[in-house]
This record gives sequence, C-alpha cells and structure tokens, in this order.
Amino acid sequence: MPPLDSTAGTALVVMAHHRADSLTAHTARRTAAQLEGAGYRVDLLDLHAEQFDPRMNVADQPDWGDRDKPYSDEVRAHMRRILDADLVIAVFPVYWQSVPALLKGWIDRVWNYGFAYGRSKPRLAGKRMLWLGLAGVTSGDPVTEGMRAVLETNLSEGIAYYCGFSHSTVALLPDAEERPQRLDAEGNLLVGDAVAGIEREARYAEFDRRATKAVEGFLAAEPVPS
Repeated sequence: MPPLDSTAGTALVVMAHHRADSLTAHTARRTAAQLEGAGYRVDLLDLHAEQFDPRMNVADQPDWGDRDKPYSDEVRAHMRRILDADLVIAVFPVYWQSVPALLKGWIDRVWNYGFAYGRSKPRLAGKRMLWLGLAGVTSGDPVTEGMRAVLETNLSEGIAYYCGFSHSTVALLPDAEERPQRLDAEGNLLVGDAVAGIEREARYAEFDRRATKAVEGFLAAEPVPS
C-alpha cells in the first residue's frame, strides 16, 4: 500500500464482472496495483463481490422536484466513495458496444440527480475518469475504431462530462477473448482456435502491456482546470 502521506491522491477502481477469475478482474487488480505503485490510495470496488444490485428501485428513483432527496444508505455509501476519489477507473467487458448491466445500473442508481448532476456547481467537478473496456473484437478488425468512438460518445460525453468530470477518456482493449472472433462480409461470426502454451502466455503478456500503457497515458494526461 502507498504511504499515508501520499500526494498522488485517491483512485476508485470499479470492477464490473461477475467472475473473479475473468480477464476483467485480472485487469482491474493489475490496474489497482499499478496505481498503488504510482502513489495513489486505491479503493477497489468489485460490484459483483459487494453484491451491488443494478436494478433501480423506489428509494433511489430520482425525484425531479427534490434534488436533495435522501437516497438509500447503500447508494449514499457509494456516493461517498466517489466523492473521496480524485480519479475513477471503470474496468469492464464491452457488451453490445456498451457497458454491462452491472456497471450501467451502478451509474443509474449512484450517479443520481442532485448528486452527480442537477446542480450549478457539480459535486464531481475536477475529477478524472478512465473507462477501460475489454473487447472480444480483434485488433485488426475495422469495427474497432467505430466501437471506441461509440463508447467515447456514450461514456465521456453522455455521462462523465455531463456529471462535471474535468477529463474523461475511453481506452479500448481488443483481443480480450481467448478465441479470436470477427464478422465476415456476410455478417457471419467466425471464431478461431484458442492459443495455448508459450503463444498464449505471450498474447496475454501483450494484453497486460497495452492495459498498463493505457493507464499510464491517462495518468500522464494534463488535468483540465475546473
């Protein structure tokens, strides 16, 4: 753990996957360790392990007539974790060119009216956001750039900037599937053979390298004054 007097700040790493042995979980843990090595205090939020329920409920439904509505104790605890963080990194598998329901529901319930938006002085102003998305598409697939652009629009422009974050970006990590897959010209899904042995080790070492580089680039980016 970093020293208590660390000046780098606090990072909230949000892991959105149902399996602790997934590549997403592995990447989230490596990201947390990378941040600790950079001097950050790290809060690792495993949404599935903490049994976060992504379904909206009456207690956490926004009240457009009352931006000071007292939300549920669970949601307020998550709000506090966001407020305590200088930067937030969400690590998730890309589902249908979007985030999984677990992460979307966390945003729906926690990034709520009166907290994340709906005030002249946003409470999340000055914070920074990295969306680290793991995609099954292969690196050379022409849909990769379009996927990244869709995610950037939805997540950075549609969510983070709307909620006052000073900087937000998407880092797309393709080649996340063990068996490579792509669509042919007729729309058929072509699934290749899984690699094994030394080739497999090299492939995932390269994946880890790209993930590390993405986080390094995010940390090195100049913060935008709030």
